[in-house]
Amino acid sequence: MLGAAGGVLLTAAFMAVMWWPRHEVVHRAEAPASVEYDDGSRHYLGLVHEHTLSGRHGYRLVIGRDPGLSYGHWVDVSAFQAVRGVDTTEWTAAGVRVRFRTGHEVFVPAEYFLFGR
Repeated sequence: MLGAAGGVLLTAAFMAVMWWPRHEVVHRAEAPASVEYDDGSRHYLGLVHEHTLSGRHGYRLVIGRDPGLSYGHWVDVSAFQAVRGVDTTEWTAAGVRVRFRTGHEVFVPAEYFLFGR
């Protein structure tokens, strides 16, 4: 019985290590000083690659006023769009447009990332 419990614990620990996500910021952009938002803050955008040792990969845009990108508005992006990276970011008072090297674009209205959202 003790061996079975140990086996279950080892399996659980192994699975946690294999599925525990790692995060890497693969692109970072900052809103230019010429673009001012209603909350009076500087805003940042990052393309974050999340991956596990088991081979799972995901990407998301994080947009907000934290330069460390630890919080903000998240937008999941397909690996097909994101794997080749970001071509340009265009910040306007209306929001931010991200153009990927695949030719795809994502527009995020400013109302979704203002005031610490």
